[in-house]
Amino acid sequence: MEEPRADREPIDGGKGKIMTSNGGKLRKKCFQATEIIVALTLGCSCLHAQASKIQTFSLSGVQDLDARNVKVEPAEYKGRKAVRITLPPPPPIPAGGLAPAPVPHFTFLRGVDFADGTIEVDVAAKIIGTAPPGSPTPPGFIGIAFRTRSDANHYELFYLRPGNSLSSDQVRRNHSVQYMSMPDFDFSKLRWRWPSVYEAYADLEPEAWIRMKIEVAGRQAKLYVNSAPRPVLVVDGLKGEDLTGGVGLWPSGQQENYFSNVRITHAKPQAVQNGSDATGTWDIQYGIPRPFPGSLKLHRDGATVSGTASGLLGTDVPVTGTWRNGYLEITFHGALPGTDPGGVTASLAGWVDGNSAKGRLTLSGQRQDDAAWTATRRE
Repeated sequence: MEEPRADREPIDGGKGKIMTSNGGKLRKKCFQATEIIVALTLGCSCLHAQASKIQTFSLSGVQDLDARNVKVEPAEYKGRKAVRITLPPPPPIPAGGLAPAPVPHFTFLRGVDFADGTIEVDVAAKIIGTAPPGSPTPPGFIGIAFRTRSDANHYELFYLRPGNSLSSDQVRRNHSVQYMSMPDFDFSKLRWRWPSVYEAYADLEPEAWIRMKIEVAGRQAKLYVNSAPRPVLVVDGLKGEDLTGGVGLWPSGQQENYFSNVRITHAKPQAVQNGSDATGTWDIQYGIPRPFPGSLKLHRDGATVSGTASGLLGTDVPVTGTWRNGYLEITFHGALPGTDPGGVTASLAGWVDGNSAKGRLTLSGQRQDDAAWTATRRE
């Protein structure tokens, strides 16, 4: 029987592994090589994961598009390959009859399921025809929809009115960019209930290529145009119920709509979900004109909300309102300190997310105001 030699280590734990005196160095080299291989593998995986989060559509053809009630064709506009989208003429209104029900005019990007991230696209709207005598030239309407349902009737939307940017009327200038959430919050409802909150001015050139960038994170979205380093419109509290969906090209009539170079960068979705209840006692801060504390005691019965509010317009002021899948709209009436009693109505709208909530406050009556509010549910 051979004796163990000095340059041979004993058998390892009875597993039959015999190593020479250089085994430690060999093992270290093997481990180092393994680490390098693992690192390279992980690096490639990370690069692949990052690459898989980006979708690009050059839109030099129509193969990536699903058109609904529009004409889509390859085109070139001002030296750039693109797709041109046009709407059919509106159907005639029968004599003495009702206008036909509207249909969606929409174009989906195939294979996109978007929650949070960034959407970038080049758009241009070329007006066709002439306006009737005495009527202003149409400003052009073109935009990008996101978190869209397959019915093409439910979506969030940022769109442009480039012609308004050049108007000498400041009110029209302030309508250069717009947010909507269809079908419940079109531009007219948002403008009437929250003036100047969901539209703004932007420096745009009619019938020129304009770069749109939309950043979406949870219930917040920001719109950038061209190379502006800061957003021209910020929506903190998107109105739509859907937190994920498709991306669509949004055209308008009486114009040629051009789209090119779409880039979608997907990000990890924010930790928000619909359905949070409004029932409970809430500590609330109203931002008019500086933080003003108060409290809400709310009870929800189906879609109906009732309760009391204290701190802003009085003590235990009756509250009425509605709830829709976590979206809350309530009103109460009372007096602001230093004003005639009973002269102000407060209207609150916003989302409940777990034990926190936030949204917009509108005061109407003797004083008109609009501000943000935030609330936390008491344990």
